[in-house]
Amino acid sequence: MQSTTIHFAQFNQLQDDACHQRIHAARARLGKEAVLLCHHYQRADVYQYADFTGDSLKLSRLASGTDSRYIVFCGVHFMAEVADIMSKPEQIAILPDLAAGCSMADMANLAKVERCWRELGEVLDVDQQFTPVTYINSAADLKAFCGARGGIVCTSSNAGTIAAWAFARREKILFFPDQHLGRWTGFQMGIALDEMMVWDPDLEMGGLTAEQIRRARLLLWKGHCSVHQMFQPSHILRFRNQHPNGLVIAHPECSFEVCRQADFVGSTEYIVRTIKEARPNTRWLVGTELNLVSRLAEEVRHEGKIVQFMAPTVCMCSTMQRIDPQHLAWTLENLADGQVVNRITVPEHERALAKLALERMLAVS
Repeated sequence: MQSTTIHFAQFNQLQDDACHQRIHAARARLGKEAVLLCHHYQRADVYQYADFTGDSLKLSRLASGTDSRYIVFCGVHFMAEVADIMSKPEQIAILPDLAAGCSMADMANLAKVERCWRELGEVLDVDQQFTPVTYINSAADLKAFCGARGGIVCTSSNAGTIAAWAFARREKILFFPDQHLGRWTGFQMGIALDEMMVWDPDLEMGGLTAEQIRRARLLLWKGHCSVHQMFQPSHILRFRNQHPNGLVIAHPECSFEVCRQADFVGSTEYIVRTIKEARPNTRWLVGTELNLVSRLAEEVRHEGKIVQFMAPTVCMCSTMQRIDPQHLAWTLENLADGQVVNRITVPEHERALAKLALERMLAVS
């Protein structure tokens, strides 16, 4: 067993073929000591090694159910945090590249959310009137913020169920960090658009008047996914003109206008399931991340189904793309030698409260 960590510099220029050989060798040495979780958006040359695949809700459940010592999360930072929070104390969560973050998650940080909460308190009794709801695409300290204030976490799969839970407790919701998921969820619940206000964290009082805050039932953080904002209603119009019988499916992180024009709207798991269960020889326009769409197109091609990407430009999760065969080989070889690299550890004072918010979600879901 090696006593020192292998530096990544030895892998940085390694050809993919050599990386794949070393990944196979390291996995053979590790056996069941390590489990690989891959999000649907993960690049194909890494996704192929997954023990489990899925969206955030599915993977958060799987993270808590595995008995492996090492949980290697091929996703982004907040996902590895969830794995650390939900896993057993003796398990170790690892992110192969620490630069694999989430731009949406970065749009809401604890300091800005706490400032928002204080400013809302100048207008009304925030602790009695607002339930904080954070999308799972957020940092652990924001999940802890929700846990401490009777709030909860949601995913794109269960946002409607979670919002109903929150409204049953207090009359208003502060929803962060993705305004689009929040707006679509509210709209599906029958909330008027003028009762859903956008809170801009870079402006005093979020750029809202006291009357707008009092009127709002759903306060939406000004955040978005850099991938899903690329899809436009014009892309759907072009598709429908070319293929009148085609079907459009979109992720709820897309803009409200895109979701309104889609035939189906749902999470990554929903998108995969809907297209796979559809009748043969159907044509689909899909508004979500490119790696998922490309993989899905290949999987259903034999049924005569045509699956095409919504945008004319390449839209992929560029930060998740950073986890490549080189980083995976480096991570696994170190683990096989008994050296842990890129461990993700949520501080204990945040962990307990974040877990409380996540467990509320899992209980409701």
